[in-house]
Amino acid sequence: MVPEGDSGEAREIGDGYGGADAALHAAVDVPEGAPKVVFLGDSLTAGLHLAPSNAFPAAVQRQLADEGVPFELQNAGVSGDTSRGGLARLDWIMKGGPDVVVIGLGANDALRGQSVEATEQNLREIVERVRAGGARPVLLGMDAPQNLGEYAADFAAMYPRISEELDVPLVPRFLDGVGGVPEMNLPDGMHPTPEGHDRLAENVAPVLRGLLERAPESAAGGGD
Repeated sequence: MVPEGDSGEAREIGDGYGGADAALHAAVDVPEGAPKVVFLGDSLTAGLHLAPSNAFPAAVQRQLADEGVPFELQNAGVSGDTSRGGLARLDWIMKGGPDVVVIGLGANDALRGQSVEATEQNLREIVERVRAGGARPVLLGMDAPQNLGEYAADFAAMYPRISEELDVPLVPRFLDGVGGVPEMNLPDGMHPTPEGHDRLAENVAPVLRGLLERAPESAAGGGD
């Protein structure tokens, strides 16, 4: 699927594998008035090849509900999406009135060799527009393939820089325990298994829980 606002080159790299067998999960009971969290991302967010209930956003929702921090989930992951594609979709997403937007973009930018500067500009604009729309952003830190050398180092440094300069909560190593771990990925080596998504959820949940437990008034502007 080609994301809205992106070119025909934005087809998902590594696509074409069959779905993985996995247990499906029941929907979480979300109380009225719970905060709405949108996960804006690519195939990692969408849970490519898996049922939506096995993707990490749903796993985060289950984990936090069990911990007494329920939220309404919207999975806005689009396979193949880049930071530019996510930016193009943002106005439509913000019309839904989210309280928090988890930004999981950049991996496809790196795979396509997009400049770090262009990716960073897109991510900064997403953060600023999320805040302007009355929601709180969370940033997932991505890594570029290490064989890209200096580019990979520059790419990895981009996320902490955005986090520090814009005061955005950051999951510093979102793919920790999954990226490059064969048993945590499908045969394409790029998209996680259900167990891999569970591990991604463990990486994300503490940061999101901390934000949801804060009063919105103290976080909406990005600072305390």
